[in-house]
Amino acid sequence: MHTFKQSTFKQSIYLLEMAAVEANATLQASTKATAEPVRPLANFPPSVWGDQFLSFSLDNSELERYAKDMEVPKEELRRLIIDPRMDSNTKLSLIYSVHRLGLTYLFLHEIEAQLDKHFKELNLRDYDEADLYTISVNFQVFRHLGYKMPCDVFNKFKDASSGTFKEYITSDVKGMLGLYESSQLRLRGESILDEASVFTETRLKSMVNTLEGNLAQQVKQSLRRPFHQGMPIVEARLYFSNYKEECSMHGSLLKLAKTHFNYLQLQQKEELRIVSKWWKDMRFQETTPYIRDRVPEIYLWILGLYFEPRYSLARIIATKITLFLVVLDDTYDAYATIEEIRLLTDAINRWEIGASEQLPEYIRPFFKILLEEYAELEKQLAKEGRANTVIASKQAFQDIARGYLEEAEWTHSGYVASFPEYMKNGLVTSAYNVISKSALVGMGEVVSKDALAWYESHPRTLQAAELISRLQDDVMTYQFERERGQSATGVDAYIKTFGVSEKDAINELKNMIENAWKDINEGCLKPREVSMDLLAPILNLARMIDVVYRYDDGFTFPGKTLKEYITLLFVPSLPM
Repeated sequence: MHTFKQSTFKQSIYLLEMAAVEANATLQASTKATAEPVRPLANFPPSVWGDQFLSFSLDNSELERYAKDMEVPKEELRRLIIDPRMDSNTKLSLIYSVHRLGLTYLFLHEIEAQLDKHFKELNLRDYDEADLYTISVNFQVFRHLGYKMPCDVFNKFKDASSGTFKEYITSDVKGMLGLYESSQLRLRGESILDEASVFTETRLKSMVNTLEGNLAQQVKQSLRRPFHQGMPIVEARLYFSNYKEECSMHGSLLKLAKTHFNYLQLQQKEELRIVSKWWKDMRFQETTPYIRDRVPEIYLWILGLYFEPRYSLARIIATKITLFLVVLDDTYDAYATIEEIRLLTDAINRWEIGASEQLPEYIRPFFKILLEEYAELEKQLAKEGRANTVIASKQAFQDIARGYLEEAEWTHSGYVASFPEYMKNGLVTSAYNVISKSALVGMGEVVSKDALAWYESHPRTLQAAELISRLQDDVMTYQFERERGQSATGVDAYIKTFGVSEKDAINELKNMIENAWKDINEGCLKPREVSMDLLAPILNLARMIDVVYRYDDGFTFPGKTLKEYITLLFVPSLPM
């Protein structure tokens, strides 16, 4: 009996101890759950490239050899461009090919002198007997390089009684393709080009599968993305592949294009290696593993702004700053709690290392590196008297942090903004301002105080490009954002404000994008407010938005277009 009682007592003690252990475990689990908040993780796909571009080793002697090999064909082509014996249409056709191959910057003064002369002598009656293809090439050459050739030149291809395009032009596929490409350069009020865009796109789509050879490839590529909306260096490579006849017309053009591509590829692979190594050394994938690992994609994006060799440093700087932006965007959007977002926004606005003490541990390394990189940039450019561009970039970075906070507050409270309210903040959070200002940092002397003041004045051309950046992104990503509980997209804001269907909202946003392109086209025509050196990154950033977001969210899920472009530019070289 005594033994039994003792045994029962021990069992009771054991049960009490077990109950205490369980209670403690429950308490710890509860405390842990409280300590570790629910985070809006997006589970982004990993990089498809890994460390592939880290192993590249630049052979300077090879780079020098390509530079030397360009000298003879460059001089031969220069002589052709200025040759007074060449007739007008042949000359403009040559300049068109030079432009499509990305070689304009090598002959800028010669080409402008020729176009000035031909434009002054322009007489629309000279086109009375010209075919649609010839007129289209001439129109594109002038418009692409800043000369406002009248769209009335296409009037003769319309039926006066019905007001529609004449049916006979549908048998001229090259002419139709030229008219389609010309229509991408339209301005507001140029209704003939609005009609031409719809007419030619419809007809080309209906016949594309019946075409063969290079013409089939030309039409497919143009329908996928017209030249004017494409990434310049990629469009140059595609022109080289798809327009073999035009590229082979002059031996010097063919030789220069090949050598030029190979020269650029070596330089750009070295730049990609530099930013890839920097990214790896900064260990962002370890400290902030929730972010999108997209170094080659971001470098490609910046390469889209300017591919010329003289902007090598600018590309490296702008790529680094844009990668900072990816870390910031994904921290706000796919990891941080609302309290952490408020603290991070405050720290970025204070812009001092002491502010890191208020930050969660995981984001402190990023904040420290951000401040150090900007401080080093400011120090370096101060020596050249150009620290103002770094300050402009930094202020844009602070602006976007505040914009991201505003979006996060909306999501946190379940608030859907009105469309005007959304757009006011959305133009900031589109990242356009940060990227375009950061693109100026390493561009050198072309970015004068007056040029920066023009940027700061927020001109119409810049507003149009920002709108494209915001709405093209929204149209492609709103469903993904909605699934993740994000309330702030332009589509939802438009539906709420105007009480329309989702389909109508998307159509209206696309119409706004189309008009913004017309405003950019006008801003690039002479007389320009600033040089084309400064306008080109604005135009090209709008183009890159189209490249990344026309068919899908090509940045978050870069398995299609961006992978194809990176492979095209950095993996093979052109056989000489």
